[in-house]
Amino acid sequence: MSEWAYLFKTGIALFAIVNPVGSVPIFISATDGWSPKDRARTAKTVGLTVFVVLMTSAFLGNGILDFFSISIPSFQVGGGILVMLIAISMMHGKQSHARQTPEEAQAVAEREVIAIVPLSIPLLAGPGAISSMIITAQKHSGFWGHVSLIVPVAAVCLLIWLTLRLSSAIAHKLGTLGINIVTRLMGLILAAMAVEFIAQGVSGLFPGLNG
Repeated sequence: MSEWAYLFKTGIALFAIVNPVGSVPIFISATDGWSPKDRARTAKTVGLTVFVVLMTSAFLGNGILDFFSISIPSFQVGGGILVMLIAISMMHGKQSHARQTPEEAQAVAEREVIAIVPLSIPLLAGPGAISSMIITAQKHSGFWGHVSLIVPVAAVCLLIWLTLRLSSAIAHKLGTLGINIVTRLMGLILAAMAVEFIAQGVSGLFPGLNG
């Protein structure tokens, strides 16, 4: 029971960090003009990508960061800057470059890229989620301990897929004006999140600033 209770707590914490519900407006605006089939495919790609990223972080996170001599604070600063650039673009109504031309709108490769960056990384599987998985894996050491983390991660990714899968109905209800308003509001929220990422990273890089 204690093992399942721990995995349940891990899943709840991860769901709160990933926050798929908060990413719905971003998903809607990034896939504006796409067919329901394309949106469904993208939602599936996002769910799978987040699963791969989080499980890779659990198994290999420390090793990858050590190999490139990257600290968690550095990762937070870099991720925060990327999120800030996305937020600024959203607040200017330029978040979805894939729909600017008919050629881009028909490019499957471009849509796959959007599903991975920025929808999966860093909006869902961002510095917070990756850092959380690395820390959780350290506490749940051993091969089978890492394997057990598949359960909460898979559950969260399934919820991500279901949430984004329903975005077409949400987009229909909101309409163009509603999407534009929500997009700019979410851009502002993302900017605040970016500042938090950067502040946490800078605080970790320069502990003396806390004093």
